[in-house]
Amino acid sequence: MQVAVFGRGFPTYARENIATMFSKFDMLDVDVWIYEPLFDFLQKKAGLRPRVAGVFTGHRDLPEGLDFLFSLGGDGTFLETVNLVRNSGIPVLGVNIGRLGFLSYISQENMAESLESVFSGKYDIEERMLLKVEVPGVDLEGQAVALNEVRIYKSSGSLITIHVKVNDEFLSAYWADGLLLSTPTGSTAYNLSVGGPIVVPESNTFVLSPIAPHNLTVRPLVLPDSAVLQLSVDTRDPQFQMAIDSRTIDLDVDSVITLRRADYTLKMIRIENISFYSTLRNKLMWGADRRN
Repeated sequence: MQVAVFGRGFPTYARENIATMFSKFDMLDVDVWIYEPLFDFLQKKAGLRPRVAGVFTGHRDLPEGLDFLFSLGGDGTFLETVNLVRNSGIPVLGVNIGRLGFLSYISQENMAESLESVFSGKYDIEERMLLKVEVPGVDLEGQAVALNEVRIYKSSGSLITIHVKVNDEFLSAYWADGLLLSTPTGSTAYNLSVGGPIVVPESNTFVLSPIAPHNLTVRPLVLPDSAVLQLSVDTRDPQFQMAIDSRTIDLDVDSVITLRRADYTLKMIRIENISFYSTLRNKLMWGADRRN
């Protein structure tokens, strides 16, 4: 079996659990390929020297035939794996050493038990929708897909006007700080913060949510994933911002953005005893009484 491990670093309290993970790899005689900056961190800062088959620095030098890619960190680290695996079909498993960890199914508290489930085949693979971004004249390279959302945002203090077409039909002009198009996966991220609905992962939908709209009657809109959106921006500034998940790009004001469902998915590993609904309860503390 071959696995890759991606991450950047972790706090000292996570060291023991990370050591447990690499010990498990050794015990099962797994070939481990590790992200080079993480490998340097493990040796120089964490005092760990795991046995590895090799290192990688990006998408192009990921070895062929990987069974899994472990994302070591929080949700932000997990989002970076989208640009790493791209359309390779490598299943990704999140190991949460961050805060909320909504995308990471392995927690530090259950590290050994969860790894045992994975290597004994007690897991499911969820295929998560991705958003494809196209901007004529702008080379987005590997950053052209988003797992969570695409955000259009102002560059200064002034509001911007975002003109939106859906399947070539004019929808509206949003006068706001920005606009967010979220996948079901991203519905529990920024979309939730701006008042958008939570959408279950298997829903074939997008959520279009304005960010601080000037017109209070403007509300989030749920669209089918077959929809193709075109966005253009009016602003006093020469540029505005577009964020593809956590990657921010400055665009000229005359840019036209096309958003649609990508023709491939991200494969996420889900441990059998952890569901989306249990994650909602545990991560968002639904049903918890904090008054006492």
